[in-house]
Amino acid sequence: MGRVKYFLDTYAMIEITKANESYEKYLTENLTTCALNLYEFFYSCLKDYGEEKAKELFYVFHSISLTISNEDIFLAAKLKMKYAKNKISYADALGYAMAINRNMRFLTGDKEFKDLEQVEFVK
Repeated sequence: MGRVKYFLDTYAMIEITKANESYEKYLTENLTTCALNLYEFFYSCLKDYGEEKAKELFYVFHSISLTISNEDIFLAAKLKMKYAKNKISYADALGYAMAINRNMRFLTGDKEFKDLEQVEFVK
């Protein structure tokens, strides 16, 4: 596997699951996420599809989950403060920090990230 290029936030995982054509080109890229985004994703799937399907979808992304470092947490807190007006969630701030710390693009369709650096904004 080559260098990871994109960090999937929960929005991106949901859109990939829904087969949104705008996300299709990313399926051949090296992707990653983290446990907090997987938690959010599982919750969303649990509401929409029930437990069996939610677990099935969870495991589609589980193998690409990165370990959260202390540095990720420190940067996430700073980013959450810096972009307080954007009302970025804790999970999104952490994912964005992880992408920045690893020189990846943060793949999302969340409007709060539309004009931020290192973001690949896709609807």
